[in-house]
Amino acid sequence: MSAPAAPPRPAVAPWVPVVAAGVVAAMHVWKLPGVMDRVQADLGMSLVQAGVLMGVVQVAALLLGLALSLAADLVGMRRTLVAGLVVLAVGSLAGAPASQAWVLMATRGLEGLGFILVTVVAPALIRRETPGPRLSGALGWWSAFQGTALFLAVLASTLLVLGSGGLGWRGWWAVMAAVSLLAVPPVLRWVPRDPAREGEDRRAHLRVALGRTRRTAVATGPWVIGAVFACYTVQWGAVMTFLPRVLTEGGATPAAAGLALAGAGLLNGAGNVLTGRLLARGARRGPLVGTALAWMAVSTVLFFVPDWSGVRFGTSLAVLLAASFSLVSAAIPATLTSLIVQAAPEDGSPAAAVGIMTQVFNLGNLLGPVVLAALADASGGWGTSWVMTVGASLLGLALTPLALRAPRAPGRPGAPGRRRGRPSVPGPA
Repeated sequence: MSAPAAPPRPAVAPWVPVVAAGVVAAMHVWKLPGVMDRVQADLGMSLVQAGVLMGVVQVAALLLGLALSLAADLVGMRRTLVAGLVVLAVGSLAGAPASQAWVLMATRGLEGLGFILVTVVAPALIRRETPGPRLSGALGWWSAFQGTALFLAVLASTLLVLGSGGLGWRGWWAVMAAVSLLAVPPVLRWVPRDPAREGEDRRAHLRVALGRTRRTAVATGPWVIGAVFACYTVQWGAVMTFLPRVLTEGGATPAAAGLALAGAGLLNGAGNVLTGRLLARGARRGPLVGTALAWMAVSTVLFFVPDWSGVRFGTSLAVLLAASFSLVSAAIPATLTSLIVQAAPEDGSPAAAVGIMTQVFNLGNLLGPVVLAALADASGGWGTSWVMTVGASLLGLALTPLALRAPRAPGRPGAPGRRRGRPSVPGPA
């Protein structure tokens, strides 16, 4: 009797629409910086309020990361991903007609819920559906989702809003609602359905899921990894948020500043993919993260402290510093994402580990723009911004050895998200 035929390979690898969904979700975060001045002027917001508007989208992730990872474990990761895209569309569409700052902040909070629904399950979903030899590359592309989203969102907003006869920021919000819905069909077509649970005792499954989540929550690894990640996000998110403002105050046109921000985002995405390839070839995690944190501190001091407007080619030099800051720092999310998928205990939940990391690093996303805006507002300029960035880098350097020594659980047969004995992500500490 002939052996059964192997199932046909899908035309598109399942991780591709998952990464695309993450990019779309993050575009909602980064659709604001390129049009920040328009939104501020329209709604009469201060600089600090603008920082809060940028950070409020992270509140749901900060408060609900672990709880939503448990919910995803119960209802299914694919369903959770699709629900997140729909919530993003609803939040963006509801924010388009906002005439008061608090209304827009509330709808940004709803978008934040959609964002965390997508991003809390995506790494574990990629891990579940990607064969071992391809997993590092797939996670490298996933870790590039923020930089890629920044590039696409700022480039699109520059072309659609800042150009002559543009849509305006309200039209841009409506466009992003439509883009979110367009990301749903590829997920439904190419990502396999969640495992069926017919006849399963739902109460028993809930007890099992709660136990796995609890065991993950008391492990130190996800929390420390998330803390190092937060030392990156508190800087990167804040610098990218206000980069257009800093450049325009130095003499750049709004369009040029927007394109510079888009380029910085593209370099961050490229740096994530490159780091994924380096990890797959055996690069050590410690030097990658340490070098990135050190350069974040040095480059932000050079960027913020001098008055580049009085220097010949000063704006170009400032852009190069911002670009190198974004490119080199990409080693941090790529490395830590490859680490977090192994950080859950053997009897724990990988989705919960991602949820914890997401919850912690989004504290940096929330606080970074607010703290940077407050420092600039208090000192009357951007020259004291290095206090936050250098402090975050030093804290990250101190915590990195603890994160790299955190217990990992490679090769867990039968563990959630691991099938048919797939090997864990390569990459020594």
